[in-house]
Amino acid sequence: MAMTTIPSRGEQRTGDTWDLSKLFPNDEAWITALGTYEKKTEQIPAFRGTLGKSAESLADYLDFIRDFRILEERLNYYADLRQTEDEGSNEGRTMTGKFLMAASKAQAASSWEAPEIQGIAEKDMENFLRHPRLADYQVYLRKLLRFKPYILSDAEERLIALHAEGDGLASETFSVLTNVDLDYGTVDTGEGPLPLSQSTWAVFMENPDREIRRQAYESFYRRFETHKTTLASLYSGSVKNDVIHARIRGFSSARQAALFPDKVDEGVYDNLINVVGANLKPLHRYYELRKKTLGLAELRHYDVYAPIVPKAVKETSWEEAVELVSAALTPLGDEYVGTLRAGLLGRWADRYENRGKRSGAFSAGSFTGDPYILMNYKNDSIRDVFTMAHEGGHSMHSWYSARSNPFMHYNYTIFEAEAASTFNEELLFRRLIKTADSPELKRYLVNKRADDILATLYRQTMFAEFEKRSHQLEEEGTPLTVAILREEYRKLLEKYFGPAMVFEDSSDLEGLRIPHFYRAFYVYKYATGISAALALAERVISGGTTEREDYFRFLKSGGSRYPIEALAVAGVDMSSPAPVEAACKTFGRLVDELEGLM
Repeated sequence: MAMTTIPSRGEQRTGDTWDLSKLFPNDEAWITALGTYEKKTEQIPAFRGTLGKSAESLADYLDFIRDFRILEERLNYYADLRQTEDEGSNEGRTMTGKFLMAASKAQAASSWEAPEIQGIAEKDMENFLRHPRLADYQVYLRKLLRFKPYILSDAEERLIALHAEGDGLASETFSVLTNVDLDYGTVDTGEGPLPLSQSTWAVFMENPDREIRRQAYESFYRRFETHKTTLASLYSGSVKNDVIHARIRGFSSARQAALFPDKVDEGVYDNLINVVGANLKPLHRYYELRKKTLGLAELRHYDVYAPIVPKAVKETSWEEAVELVSAALTPLGDEYVGTLRAGLLGRWADRYENRGKRSGAFSAGSFTGDPYILMNYKNDSIRDVFTMAHEGGHSMHSWYSARSNPFMHYNYTIFEAEAASTFNEELLFRRLIKTADSPELKRYLVNKRADDILATLYRQTMFAEFEKRSHQLEEEGTPLTVAILREEYRKLLEKYFGPAMVFEDSSDLEGLRIPHFYRAFYVYKYATGISAALALAERVISGGTTEREDYFRFLKSGGSRYPIEALAVAGVDMSSPAPVEAACKTFGRLVDELEGLM
């Protein structure tokens, strides 16, 4: 049933919200813990100058800082999750602000850590690493030592740390503007006017009624047009910050700086753009098919998400979606399925939209709390069932990682995370297509899967190409004005959508509304992730015990390996263009199948 009004946070049923008590029982306990954190921060300088004395001295510090960072993570997750519940809430924003101030002081207080550890003589460090007390810190220390060429002096690191509090200001302001301050109005429908928001946008774009889609599109982008200069300024500031930080540390570019922690060669990024760019014909053919099937003289930007078989859409409650996802994931065994099912039916997830809630979906897996999931679930959007499977993949990755690794290296990279999440989407698709009970449903599912791969592989690669170009322009000294950003983004729209698409004057404003752009060089990992996931799903489904155990070795590896190495353990070589080429071929086969079904 369509939601006629968006409820407030207080109107949500408790069972439909997440339970953050594994982090802190309430806000008061969080405040008390923040005080403890601030006191512990004052103890950090006492360790300075001791780390190179002996393995025991280094272990003493690392034991202290491990516990300190576990507390820091708990504080951070609780405050951030509370804020996402209602971006306009004073309580959540106040906690986030207080934490950021305290964390900035802690970062400044420990800014000497990396230079001091890296200053330990190589021979002494190798001897230290053989000490049993440092067994759990081996991975952490070796990864830290790899950064040695880009670590500055104590004084310089302290200055960088003192500026850290302001690094996220552009992203924070963008979120507040687009999630809280902008009123997107309503859309006239047969059920009366319905609210347009960041969350309902996707539902309107899937509406079979083209007039409703057009209204929603124009109303949505009208707000962005009104604030285009502010939005361009915010993004420009974020890019400038990326470039400045890279230059300060001596990286050749912002992209190199962003890829270095994951030990991902820039060639992997370029392989993605080049391979996808060489395989745009199936994408253009798909848009031509969409235009023909929808019976349109012109395919518009607001037509690209409309289901080709809209009558196959049916309502799916949260509980029904959990059962569908659980059945799809049975190849992964009872522990995986049972744990995820209990979490989704329990209180891992914050299920439905409320006023001021952060849009979209994410998984937030920490070392001590549950692997929380934020969703804005809509019963009438099959996409949200796939989102549940996707975020569930992230959460189970976190669940296994936290139980298989010491804290200091339990956290895996986004590069790996996207493989684990889109793996689940592929298994869900295979289950649903196998059990489809009508030609209409089968056509719908093939269309939906094509849309999903398009969104994750092709669209995210387009975004990655935009990020590469915007940072290059900044590094070359070209100001990122509204006009420049729109011009660059429109070129990519025309390249990726091909000749079938007719764009609106406002279409290139899309480049100013993508929140992931505020985490530089992040979105390419969605595209590499689905490429890896498709290969892994085929390997696990077609294989036996060995292939499944290889996959679990990957899930359990956490941060113990670099991502390319971790995926190699699971059986996929992402340093090669082959997985991306195979993913493009999979999309092409779906287009072929859809043409036959239509």
